[in-house]
Amino acid sequence: MAGTVVLAYHFEYSDTFPVHFQGFFCYDNTLAKPYPGPEDSSRAPPVLVYSLVTAVPTITILVGELAAFFFQPTRHKEKTIISGECCYFNPLLRRMIRFLGVYSFGLFTTTIFANAGQVVTGNQTPHFLSVCQPNYTVLGCQPPPGTIYITDKAACTGNPLLVTAACKAFPSKDAALSAYAVAYTMYVTLVFQLKGSRLAKPSLCLALLGPAFLVGVVRVAEYRNHWSDVLAGFLTGGAIAIFLVSVLCLRLFKGGKRAGLLSQHSDTFKTILGRRSFLGLPCVDSSLDKLSVAQVRDIPDAPLHNSSSSSVYSLI
Repeated sequence: MAGTVVLAYHFEYSDTFPVHFQGFFCYDNTLAKPYPGPEDSSRAPPVLVYSLVTAVPTITILVGELAAFFFQPTRHKEKTIISGECCYFNPLLRRMIRFLGVYSFGLFTTTIFANAGQVVTGNQTPHFLSVCQPNYTVLGCQPPPGTIYITDKAACTGNPLLVTAACKAFPSKDAALSAYAVAYTMYVTLVFQLKGSRLAKPSLCLALLGPAFLVGVVRVAEYRNHWSDVLAGFLTGGAIAIFLVSVLCLRLFKGGKRAGLLSQHSDTFKTILGRRSFLGLPCVDSSLDKLSVAQVRDIPDAPLHNSSSSSVYSLI
């Protein structure tokens, strides 16, 4: 987490990674849109987007976990989780910390991926020529179709800061963060089991998707990004959220048991080891399945005969 935060900081607020200057064609209409003003003057300013991306998922996760804990009887039956031999954690607190920790990690990861794409590609925004202000006469540019390709960054006579910002369009970071927040927050549709209403979950999904889609529309309407930049941002943020959900949090979303934790009770022992292997291959029945963990530990070493070998394979 610390390394992710540091890397995101260097991408965002330092010159450690210089932005690639891609070049442009003279009189390119796709880059000649009017300058929409600073980001803070947008109808979806970064402060608003970042606040919603941070606050809405956090509040949703907290409310969802609290509601699931108090309204689902099975949650009250969970035992306190022991970490090592000294620390005790409430299951509700542990789940919320895990969800919020993974979400924060993914949020910084999405920022890194979006900034890395912008730095490497150097794609220009639709208003690039308005802030670049190239001198076409000095550059020898002719009206279309006699245009030439300019690769020298010194051709831009405008504000260098605005020119650099106008070279960071692909993918759209605001769209990536919005898509990530929406995809990750949809976990509540997997946790809640609502009865009597089939429109509750679809309505919740649309309520989450609506603001993210509007952020992309505003970015395009104000000539701050192309449609391709917004779509790439949506794909980037959504892919990271799906990866984190499927790899780290899927069992928690479904309220399933945590794999790999051996309990001292024989029921949990049989649940984890089971009568089927992790690859789905059938195993031979064994009398060891009826033993507790303590009894298994007391079994002395013995040569493997036919019967014992089948027992070993059933354990594996």
